[in-house]
Parts: sequence; structure tokens; C-alpha cells
Amino acid sequence: MIPLSKKTLNLFYTIVGLTLVCLVVNLPPSFTLFGKTLYRPSFDFKLGAAEIKPNLDLRYGLDLAGGASLVFEIDTKNTTASSLTDALESLKTNIERRINLFGVSESNVSISRETDSYRLIVELPGVSDVNEAVKLIGQTASLKFMGIIDIPPEATATATLNDILKDTGLNGSHLVKAKPEPNPNTGAMEVSLVFNAAGTKLFEKATKDYLNKRIAIVLDNQIVTSPTVQTVIPDGLAVINGDFDIKSAKALSAQLNAGALPLSIKLIEQFQVGAILGKDSINKGIRAGLVGLGLVALFMIGNYGYLGFISVIGLFIYGLLTLTLYRLIPVTLTFPGIVGFILSVGMAVDSNILIFERLKEEIRSGRPWNTAMELGFGRAWDSIKDANACTIITGLILFNPFNWNFLNSSGIVRGFAVTLILGIIIGIFTGVVVTRNLLRVLARKKL
Repeated sequence: MIPLSKKTLNLFYTIVGLTLVCLVVNLPPSFTLFGKTLYRPSFDFKLGAAEIKPNLDLRYGLDLAGGASLVFEIDTKNTTASSLTDALESLKTNIERRINLFGVSESNVSISRETDSYRLIVELPGVSDVNEAVKLIGQTASLKFMGIIDIPPEATATATLNDILKDTGLNGSHLVKAKPEPNPNTGAMEVSLVFNAAGTKLFEKATKDYLNKRIAIVLDNQIVTSPTVQTVIPDGLAVINGDFDIKSAKALSAQLNAGALPLSIKLIEQFQVGAILGKDSINKGIRAGLVGLGLVALFMIGNYGYLGFISVIGLFIYGLLTLTLYRLIPVTLTFPGIVGFILSVGMAVDSNILIFERLKEEIRSGRPWNTAMELGFGRAWDSIKDANACTIITGLILFNPFNWNFLNSSGIVRGFAVTLILGIIIGIFTGVVVTRNLLRVLARKKL
């Protein structure tokens, strides 16, 4: 018997260790074992001054967690064609920010086109007060430029936002556009502001009144930024400079444009999904998954014996890895997403079947076991790669990562696509790396 290489053994121990970590991550927060209540270990840690507290709970979408789905019609008749794309993106950004303030972390906001009209679709898992959500989302963005006034030190502790801000009269209706652009001299990213005629006069007065002081830019009663006025600006053209990169400059521009280009929206449809229905869907999905896994395990063991049993171990590791990634990324699970996971299980098993059939062919041709196994994996790889690459491409089209208008933008379809793509990638890893290593270590003693 050929001794195992150090590399093979190290990989085997790594797989075992990774499996144990994933097993611990997927334990419930608390559980009972031998009459004692145990708790899942905490994975909190400190990195310098930062304290990392990962949330390991599974996230569920609207159809599983229950909640509200709202459809708004967007009024675009007063928006020019050239600014429509920016206005829609600003609206979407602003609504997402409001929802985050509302405390809904797994929401989905999308814009769909219906012939010549546009609709804003908002899904709010876990929200029970639909009226409050509608009120929060439906209001027009409020952008103001407020001067920051000095207050006595003894009043600092009890001062509110209203105590330190003074209205300059300048608001979102005076802002023509905010745009990220590099400084022509230094190349550093800045956000340029352009005001209309009335806004130019108000901005000149504000920069005189608050020269060498700060003006706060307030969106929906939240301070977005508070730059220092360095000079009087009479022409209505200003820049906000600071420690910006391209991403943060674009984000600030989108926030400002959300107030400068308000698009009114009208609620045209709403419905609520009860948590009981969501729980029932989860239970049925789990039951379907377990039945599917059980039937696959019986087929593999019945058809391939000990090899099939090893592939079932690989399948168990595959499931743990997948659920761990769902928790860490995190992935918002919907019922179609569970279907995508179950489908990817079949794809993972398909890889093992291709490998085992190639292995049997090599053994029938008189190859020694170790040689037949390596050749079986190598020659099955081309088929595995091509089949899974095609499915991944299809999944990317469904996911539509670049938000192309001519492709799908449904959150439900995207949920299916993301779990399918993740499952296929992890399935390739477990089939070609994990199962191969398990065969090298465990099957050699049996055959």
C-alpha cells in the first residue's frame, strides 16, 4: 500500500477542521444536550480598536419571514429624459436609506418599467406596521442647508440638533445638480454643487454669514455632511472636498440629488404576508430538502457502495459549507432561494456520478486503484467544468448584477440565482477537492 503524502494528510485535516467549524457556526444559538442547555460559542473578536461581532443568524426574505410588499407609481412627467436615470437612482438610494433608518435590514428595493411608466417596489420582511412604513417611504425628500451656530460650552451636553442649526433659506429646490468629479489640480475626488439663480443669491449670503464656519447639509433631518466655508461664493458653483474616493463621492452626490430631484410616488398596491405562512413555507422547504437529500444518499450508496457513502459525507460537508456562507455573506433566503439550493445539491451529486463512472471505466481497463481514481477525476473534470460553467452563466443572467433594464430585476428570481450560483461553486469544490481527498484517505483501505 502506497503511504499517503504529507500534502494529502494536511488537506484531510484541514477539511475535518473546516467541517467542525462550520458545524459549530450552524448550531442554534441555544440547544439542549443530555439535559443541559448549551449555547453556540461567540465569534466576536477585536481587531485593533474595532470590535467585530458577526451576525450568524440566517436572513429570510419576505415570503419566509412575513412582512409587507409595497408598489409605488413614480411620477416622472416633470423630469427631463437626460436626468431621468440619475433621478430614479437617487430615488432608489434615498428610499433604501430611509428603510435602513426604519430598522429593516433585509429589505429589497427595485425599480421596474411598465411600458412608459416606472414603479418602485419595496419589500420589507418582518414589518408589521405597514402604515408607518408607507408614511416613511412616501414622503418627498427634504434637503436643507443649515448654518452651524456656536453655543456656550455649558449648554453642549443638553443641546439638540435644532439648537445648533439655523436655516439659511437654501434648500433642495435651489440645487440644480450635485456631481462627483476630480479636482483639476490635485486629482482628489470632490462633489460639485450647482445652484439656480435664487439659490446662487442665498448661497452667497450663507457663505458670507458663515465664513470660516460650517454649513450642514441636512437630508430628511439627518446631517449628511458639514463642510467648512473657506471663501464667499457668488456664482452658485461650489465644491465639497474632503477624504472622498469615487464610491463615497458618488454616494454623497446621489443623496444630494435625492433632495434636489424629488420624484413623487403614489402607493398603488400593498399586501402583507403573515409570519405563519412564512414559517409554513420554511418547514415545507426543509422537509423537501431532507427528503431529497435522503433519496440522493440512498441512490449513491445503493449504486456505488462504499464510494457512494464517501460521496454522502462530501455532500454533508457541502451542506455545512453552503449554510455557513449563507450566514457570513449574508444571503437573504427566499423560498425560490431554497429551491435553488436543492437544485444545486443535484448538480453536486452529478459531479460525483461523472467521477465514479469514469473511475469504473479505468478499473475495467485494468488500471490500479490509485491510478484509476486520479485518471477518473482528471478525465471527468472537463465535463464537470463545462456543465457547471453553463449553469453559472445562466445564473448570472438571472441575477443581473449590472441591473440591465432588458434583463430580470425581480428580487425573487435573484434569490434563486444567488443560491444556485453559490451552490454550484461550492459543489465543484466539494466534488473535486473534498471528495477526492476523502477517497485518497478513506477508500484506499477498502479497495
